[in-house]
Amino acid sequence: MFAFIEVEKAHYPVARLCRVLGVSRSGYYAWRERPPSARTQSNRVLTERIQTIHERSRGTYGAPRIHAELRYDSICCSRKRVARLLRLAGLQGCHRRKGPRTTRRSPEMAPAPDLVKRDFAASALDQLWVADITYVPTWAGFLYLAVVLDACSRRIVGWAMAEHLRTELVIEAVEMALWQRRPAGVIHHSDQGSQYTSLAFGRRLREAGMTASMGAGAIASTMRWRRVSSRRLSANCSRGGRSRRAMRRG
Repeated sequence: MFAFIEVEKAHYPVARLCRVLGVSRSGYYAWRERPPSARTQSNRVLTERIQTIHERSRGTYGAPRIHAELRYDSICCSRKRVARLLRLAGLQGCHRRKGPRTTRRSPEMAPAPDLVKRDFAASALDQLWVADITYVPTWAGFLYLAVVLDACSRRIVGWAMAEHLRTELVIEAVEMALWQRRPAGVIHHSDQGSQYTSLAFGRRLREAGMTASMGAGAIASTMRWRRVSSRRLSANCSRGGRSRRAMRRG
């Protein structure tokens, strides 16, 4: 209450504020002359440490990672306290923005049958390719990444990146995979996004001797690691962040 008076005294007389809030002026002035409590002093020191860690991370670290840094330096405090002091200091970490939808089905185009049935085991190279589209957030906006992965080796055999989600993106990824591997009779499995169900993409697969397969749901968990790693990478690198070990090296 006295802190509120301290803030508002520039707009209203102290006597009026004390009368409205039901406190005495002597109590307010005694509060002003009282030295800061041990908790207040501790919060001040901790806030300076939080600001140092936040600046060293180039503004990417939020409460969870700052709390981890403090624990590494043997500074005991709760994560909620770090979040509160971070908020009072007007600081925040790099939050991942909600990404755009990369799978949009076209009601006019019929998808290919599901030949895989979520069984992504392949005994040899170039038997089954799994394709997907993800996104990488940057300062300038979203970049879209189309990839083609060999189910046997779990290696990416083709990829393409662009600022759009048109069919050319997935065709370019397949073109790179064909140029690198030159397969015969490979199954190309994807979701039922409009890029994969388009006439142009289906025609390119037939010209290359590939068989299209499309699942009803999202691509299986073999593809999820790429989405997770790309988001972590973008959260740190697109804003110039560094790893904890690199920060300690200076």
